[in-house]
Amino acid sequence: MKKIISIIVVSIIAFSACKKEDFLDRFPQDSISEPTYFKNENDLKLFLNQFYDSLPAQNPGFQSAYNDFNSDNFAQAKIDQFLANQLTIPASGGGWTQTTWSAIRNVNYFLQRYNKAEADNTIKGYYAGEAHFFRAILYWQKVKLFGAVPWLSNDLTDTSTAQLYGPRQPHTVVMDSILADLNFAVANVAEATNTQFAGRVTKDVAQALKARICLWEGTYRRYWALGGEQSWLREAATASEALINSGRYAIYKTGNPSTDYYNLFIQEELKGNKEAILARRYIKDVNMQNTTRDISNVWPALSKNFVRSFLCTDGLPTSLSPLYKGDDSLDQEQLNRDPRFTQIIATRGFSFKNNADGSKDLMTLPRIPSIVTGYGAVKAYSPDPAQWNSNQSTLDLFIFRYAETLLIYAEAKAELGEADQTVIDNTINKIRDRVGMTPMVVGSLVKDPRSDFPGVPVLLDEIRRERRIELVGEGFRYDDLVRWKAGKLLENPETILGMKLVPAIRAQYPAAQISSIQVDANNYIRVYTDITARTWYDKLYLRPLPIDQLTLNPALAPQNPGW
Repeated sequence: MKKIISIIVVSIIAFSACKKEDFLDRFPQDSISEPTYFKNENDLKLFLNQFYDSLPAQNPGFQSAYNDFNSDNFAQAKIDQFLANQLTIPASGGGWTQTTWSAIRNVNYFLQRYNKAEADNTIKGYYAGEAHFFRAILYWQKVKLFGAVPWLSNDLTDTSTAQLYGPRQPHTVVMDSILADLNFAVANVAEATNTQFAGRVTKDVAQALKARICLWEGTYRRYWALGGEQSWLREAATASEALINSGRYAIYKTGNPSTDYYNLFIQEELKGNKEAILARRYIKDVNMQNTTRDISNVWPALSKNFVRSFLCTDGLPTSLSPLYKGDDSLDQEQLNRDPRFTQIIATRGFSFKNNADGSKDLMTLPRIPSIVTGYGAVKAYSPDPAQWNSNQSTLDLFIFRYAETLLIYAEAKAELGEADQTVIDNTINKIRDRVGMTPMVVGSLVKDPRSDFPGVPVLLDEIRRERRIELVGEGFRYDDLVRWKAGKLLENPETILGMKLVPAIRAQYPAAQISSIQVDANNYIRVYTDITARTWYDKLYLRPLPIDQLTLNPALAPQNPGW
């Protein structure tokens, strides 16, 4: 007992000797806190690293390589619930949760504290520019989902009542703030030539994002009659032109027009590829992804409407070209078409798997019903079995690709009425040259009688077609339909049809394999047998706010239109 008492006494004396600030009020050693963080450049860099996973691209951590499933480009076996108007207002979640807003709060937390770091002001400016870049992209994603949202420029706490329970700001107001962030990023982040910042957000990456967002907003304001579109379109053209004039980027090609486009998306190393403005790199046993396996598990099935949009090799649409051979078979349909046809769609001779013994799993007939439309998209799919293992693919993925920048410049200039032959030669024709496609000649363009955009000038119509083909599967199509206010295109019956399955072709399959496949009166595969066309509802241009958020904060009302 005496020993126990002695130990207690000694402990009390020792505890009393500890200063309060040395122990009881010590800041956490295992988490970020103001007095222990933002001390130097490395702290700034490490804090911002958390936002790189949010970059939109063919990035499995953020979105599928084939997130065009919610557009007219694809018709999957499982109907898209959103486009089918089967979604209801969520009780909670739905893209508006603490988790989805926490990234914006973390950016604001950084911006209010980064200046404390002991570093050169220029260096601190680089990282501040990165933060503004990420806030711009995070807020843009919110605007695309919900339209009007609250704009928060500081990190709120549970005492920030006025802002926590404040109203939404109008779409145009939030987008103006996003543009301010983009301009700050372009002005402050490191130059692309600064090797210390290789792989991070540089001035070129900021210009690429600015071009993307400004084109979206400029056309949105035009086609939704919001006004002010000219300045946004000018910003899009200026940002993309800066990248073009830098001379640092080019369309990837090796002199093999029949394979270069396909091979671009199955490369294990995009470092040094001049088409990559920014890429996500994957390294064996360090950081790997699952794209090829995802594709082989649920084959992306392209719609008849998308496939019909490929031009013929004379540069004319199928409705006008004498080279078009019809579509009674996929073999026939691919003849005399844009060479990207056979680099995007699995056609006869495509290798699904290159075996170690040198043999190959080659396609003969379209693989229906596993590919429900018969048009199997093979972009970003590798026949190398090493890429098929679950979450072990080492293929790099694009985040910002130069071809998109060229398409942005062409479209912005066309919307401004300034797209002459020189513009087209420096943009669309650079892209076409990769695959040996006939160049676009502005003065020779003829309006497609089957155009999805009959009221749009022929040049702009063809630029939109080029964008649809070149960027298919990269996550842009639904956003494009929204900014053009073109949701009605999803009502085209061809957006849920597949290839033509005439009796002569059907007879080449085992009867049991295709017994469940139904066709329409013209022998096109019907993907959804209970409907002949989708119905578009304008409310689908935006997502609904969840019920719990409107209950907690009535100032967020009204609910988005139609919900």
